[in-house]
Formats: sequence, structure tokens, C-alpha cells
Amino acid sequence: MASSSSLLSEEQFLCSICLDVFTEPVTTSCGHNFCMACITKYWDSRDLYQCPLCKETLYRQPELRVNTTLREVVENFKKMRGRGKDESPPKPGKVPCDACTGKKLSAMKSCLVCLASYCETHLEPHQIAPAFKRHKLVDPVENLEDRICQKHERLLELFCRTDQTCVCQFCTEADHKTHDIVPIEEECGERKAQLAKTEAEVQLIIQERMQKVKEIKLSVDHSKRDAEREIADSIQVFTALVRSIEKSQVELVKVIEERQKAVERQVEGLIKDLEQEITELKRRSTDLKQLSHTEDHLHLLQNYPSLVYKHPPTKNMSEISVHSALCVGTVRRAVSQLEETLNKEMEKLPEVKLKRIQQYAVDVTLDPDTAHHKLILSEDGKQVRHGDMELNLPDIPKRFDQHCIVLGKDGFSSGKFYYEVIVKGKTRWTLGVARESIDRKGQITLTPEDGLCVVYRRNVNVYKASNSPCPPLPEKESPEGWGVCGL
Repeated sequence: MASSSSLLSEEQFLCSICLDVFTEPVTTSCGHNFCMACITKYWDSRDLYQCPLCKETLYRQPELRVNTTLREVVENFKKMRGRGKDESPPKPGKVPCDACTGKKLSAMKSCLVCLASYCETHLEPHQIAPAFKRHKLVDPVENLEDRICQKHERLLELFCRTDQTCVCQFCTEADHKTHDIVPIEEECGERKAQLAKTEAEVQLIIQERMQKVKEIKLSVDHSKRDAEREIADSIQVFTALVRSIEKSQVELVKVIEERQKAVERQVEGLIKDLEQEITELKRRSTDLKQLSHTEDHLHLLQNYPSLVYKHPPTKNMSEISVHSALCVGTVRRAVSQLEETLNKEMEKLPEVKLKRIQQYAVDVTLDPDTAHHKLILSEDGKQVRHGDMELNLPDIPKRFDQHCIVLGKDGFSSGKFYYEVIVKGKTRWTLGVARESIDRKGQITLTPEDGLCVVYRRNVNVYKASNSPCPPLPEKESPEGWGVCGL
């Protein structure tokens, strides 16, 4: 930045027309100095010869001569200023001064009359000279030519509310003569007021949205606490249930083992008696064999009665049986019923039910040999769409010829399966399952009797299904996909 003395010196050597240091300075009869080229051009563009500063009128164009003394002083000043700039180069601003030579300083103001931007030094004539007092100064702006009417080359200082465009004074006397015209400042004032109103409305909406976010976060916090409480309660219930079941299991095993031991103790005595009886019977059998082979007739007749008629009594073993008498079937049935009840209740939760079904997911690929002539399949066989024209396809037995149907390559004759079909954004579609024996030729009805169980959509929110046993459909939902399962 230049010092005060240098600013004062530079001001003394500025031409009030070009706002730069004098070039070939001349002095008029009224004592003011100008560049020879500037004052000559100024007078050539006017009918009267007047001084640009004091407005003194000259009745004829004076013969101008260069003020050699002033020129030498100016040359010395330029040299001194050049050395000063070399020592302290100014930083270029966002909007440069149009009057600076060499490195340009930042502009302090822009003149809408001169259509130029000036730094602090070159702005002083506008602040001092009466001729520039009426010039309109604004904060530095780029592209000042955009503020000039392209048609009349005048300042755009008015606004046409009819056409919603900026105009100059001449525009109001021509194309916009009958339009609603106001000063651009007035329109800006109203626009700023409207902007302030809109900004206030936006702020109000922001506050409302922030309040809504706060409420949602609070709701989520409450939901989180409820979920944590439900989890804790459920864990407590299930833990108690598992503990009770484990305890009952231990007790049941103990009862079964004790009853088994009692049975074993019961049969030990029976087995001992039976084994003793077997020993006696074996001994008697031996005596009978020996007696039957004896040659001593007297001995046979004497011992025959004791071996045949007087044998020890034997027990009726047909009436003897061993019963465990465990009686645990009731407990087993109760546990099975508890498991079944728990599974049914868990399946009432859609997420749990879906997760259990999804474990049977299968990969379905469409069979092009079954596709109707108007159906277009993707290369991977995962997508199908209806075409406007029939495709030139061979008429083979597997292909449907009347209905736009395509089957999957692999069928399912047993077991469980599940697959999903994405229908997002589609307003007309049909999907389901079919028997392999379904008729491929001629007319068929979309019913289980003809081997089809389908669901279809024909309007925005109208879904229909073939007759029972197909499941009922939601009336007001618009699902992105459908799951098909065979369980």
C-alpha cells in the first residue's frame, strides 16, 4: 500500500478523463491538466469546447501544446512509482482495478457509469471531482458489461414486472412502453422482502423438521427401550423355561432309572428261584434217564413212584411277566405339545416364519422350450417379459401355444421348496406353480383343477388368485416381490 505522501503526489498527476497518470500532458486556459489524447477525444465528441472539470466554455478549439515541465515531472514520478511497485508488489484482488497498469490492485468500488472498477487510488477522482459525483458506485463486481442494455447500450437501471426482466430507460419508451416499470432498487427491495419472508418460512419448516427429527429419535429411543425390555423379559422367560425343562429332564431321568432299578431288583429274586428250580429239574431229569435205562426191574419199580408221582411242584411261568411301569408317555406328550405350541406362536411373527421358510430356497431357471411365442427370456433364464411380436420358435410339445406361460427347468415332486419373484414396478403379471402334466396346447383355466395355482395383477392395486386352495391376498399392499413355497 502506498503512503499518504505518495497518494497525494499520484493524485496530482492523474488525468481526470482516463484516471491514469498523464501522458503528453497539456494545460487548458482555465489551468486544468489533461492527457493530450484524452482532451482532444473529449472535445471531438461534443459540440461545445468545455473543460471536463470546471465546465468553462471555450468559443473555439484552442491550440494545445505539451506542457514540457509537467511532462518531465510526470516522467520522474513514473520512475519513482515503478521503483516503489518493485519493492512492494500489490496482491491481485478478486475484482482487479481497471485503471492500474502492471500488477493490478483489488478494486474498492465499481462505477456503473464508467463501467470500470477502481482501487483506492484510482477511485479518488470519483470522490473528489464534481463531474463524477453523480456516478453510481457499487461494491466491486465482475462483468460490468452485463449491466448494460445490449440493444441501447444504456445502464440497466429499471425492471419490467410485466416481462420480468431488467431494462434501460430507452426500453421503457419502446418495447416496454405500456408495461409495469419500476426502479431496479425498488424491485430488489421487494424481492429482498420476499426472500426474507421465504427464508422465514424455510426456517419455520426447518424448525418443524428438526422437531419431527427430535420426536422420531425420541420415539426410536422409546422403541429401543421397549425392545430391550421385551428381550430381557423374553430371555428371562425362556431361561426359566429351559431351566425348568432341564430340571424336569433330570427328575424324569432319575425316576425312569429308579423304576428300572426296582424292576431289576424285582426280577433278581424271580431269576434266582427259576435258576434253583432249573437245577432241581435237571437233577430229576438225570434220575429219570438213569431209571429208564436200568436193567434192575425191582429197583425201577421201587423208585418209580417217587420220581413220577411225587415230583416237587413247579410254578406256572405263563402268569409271570416283567412290566417296567415307567408311565412317562404323558410327560413326553406334554413336552411335545409345549414344543408345538411354542413353534406356532413363533410362526405368528412374519420375520421368523419367513426366515424358516427361506431355508428351503431353491434356484429357479426358466425353461425356454416351454415359453410362449410372445415371451422374451433373458440370457440367464432369470427374467421374462411380454413382447409385442411373436417370436419364430419351433412348435414343440413342451411349448404353450395359447397362454403366455413359461415353466421352470426343474420341477419338485417331493420335499420343501421356496423361491421369490421380483415384480417391482410392474402392473401386469402372473406367477404361481403348475403340475408337470398341465396341458400345453389349447385353452386352459387358471385353476388348481387344471393344474395351476396362480396369483396375478391387472391394475394398480388389484390382485387376484385362482380358486382354493390358493391363499387370500392383501387388498391395499403393493409388494415388490412374492414368495412361492411348497411345504
